[in-house]
Amino acid sequence: MELIWMIIVGGIIGWLGSILIGRDMPGGILGNIIAGFLGAWLGSEVLGPIGPVIEGFHIVPALLGAIIIVFIAGLVLRNSRGRF
Repeated sequence: MELIWMIIVGGIIGWLGSILIGRDMPGGILGNIIAGFLGAWLGSEVLGPIGPVIEGFHIVPALLGAIIIVFIAGLVLRNSRGRF
């Protein structure tokens, strides 16, 4: 059951990152979950464990990391659309 909650929280973090940056994360729900997990990892590596914790995610660094991941994914996919 803990894994399901981690997936849900990761998806919500990715979705909030998409909303705050004003771009949709490619891949829909799965993309949001991936952005949430990668964002949590990236944010924790850069900022450390700060802020409240929900299901193993430190919310502040995870959200900031998800914003960075969504931004980078948007740039990469926007630049690669014309090439294929």
